[in-house]
Amino acid sequence: RRLVRRGAATEAAAATDAAPSGPSGLKTILDAKVDMNDIVSLCKRRGFVYPSSEIYSGFAGFFDYGPLGVELRNNIKKAWWADMVQRRDDVVGLDSSIIASPKIWEASGHLAGFSDPMVDCRESKQRFRADQLFYAKVSDAAGTHVGYVSLLEGADMEAVARKAAKSLLKKAGVGGEPTVSALKDYTEADPSEFDLIPSPATGVPGSLTPPRDFNLMFQTSVGAMTDASSVAYLRPETAQGIFTNFKNVVSSSRVKVPFGIAQIGKAFRNEITPRNFIFRSREFEQMEIEYFIRPTDVESEWRDIHAGWVETRLQWHIGIGINPELLSIEHHKCLLLIADCFLFFISLYFALFHVMGFKRDDKLPHYMRACSADCCLYLYYYIN
Repeated sequence: RRLVRRGAATEAAAATDAAPSGPSGLKTILDAKVDMNDIVSLCKRRGFVYPSSEIYSGFAGFFDYGPLGVELRNNIKKAWWADMVQRRDDVVGLDSSIIASPKIWEASGHLAGFSDPMVDCRESKQRFRADQLFYAKVSDAAGTHVGYVSLLEGADMEAVARKAAKSLLKKAGVGGEPTVSALKDYTEADPSEFDLIPSPATGVPGSLTPPRDFNLMFQTSVGAMTDASSVAYLRPETAQGIFTNFKNVVSSSRVKVPFGIAQIGKAFRNEITPRNFIFRSREFEQMEIEYFIRPTDVESEWRDIHAGWVETRLQWHIGIGINPELLSIEHHKCLLLIADCFLFFISLYFALFHVMGFKRDDKLPHYMRACSADCCLYLYYYIN
């Protein structure tokens, strides 16, 4: 918390010498022309985050936290644990194992369905997530179809697509302004279009494979033998350890429903294309609470509990020093947005604010009444 206050004081002092920018006079990341490379460089230079295995050319998707980074991480975890567990009577803690029985992942559906759509470029041998690869049809001024353009998810995709469309018209010897259709991700492409859509790596039409599912769990072997019976997985999330220990927790701690089980721990996902610095890595840490209530058909009962937790999280962020003027709640049919600071960067750059969304999914598992996922608007796009 001292780091938070120090960062706030530093930014407040800087703000007095600068023109007001943003709702609180603080300069936001959208105002400062900062890209991810600037942030990566700053984190390494100041001892917050280092690329893992850097002296051996690095290892994509993994990061090491330096002297200041580990202190900041520990401060955040300690503050969260103290407020969410130790100061509450209805939440207890747990620290479950990283490797568990494969039967757990079979029962939870992870073996069959915990996957991302993957696509390969036959020319460059690069791999992409199909839902992060976008394409559009291009027509000339007369409405005649000319071809397709493709691009990866990022900032100003419409502008990038239009620029690529102009290049396509120029190569085809066609003048005038192009007409670009609405961008769609590659999973929406009709099979008849696979041979027409170019690879974003090479620009060669038809070089992309059809999308296929890629399971994100890291596989390992347990025991002296390496065969089918020894296969196990690193956990891709911490929730399953909470669910499988529910009976043990109830029996040993004498808690009664409604109550929650909290856990802080490592999780691992074999991302197809790790990117965006620490926001999409293959090894990360989760702080999670699973809150259990009695089955009820009265919607207002569980909605009140869920709304209470959303408000608790909002007030917690205010309580650790985030400017309330940067916090707002916007209700949608399936999405509740909270403008928020991403905690890791509070002391680095206090005014870099993001959007955390509590996302209600209509396809909830049978055992859930409500589920909230945080989404961050970082730089120019949302990140879970």
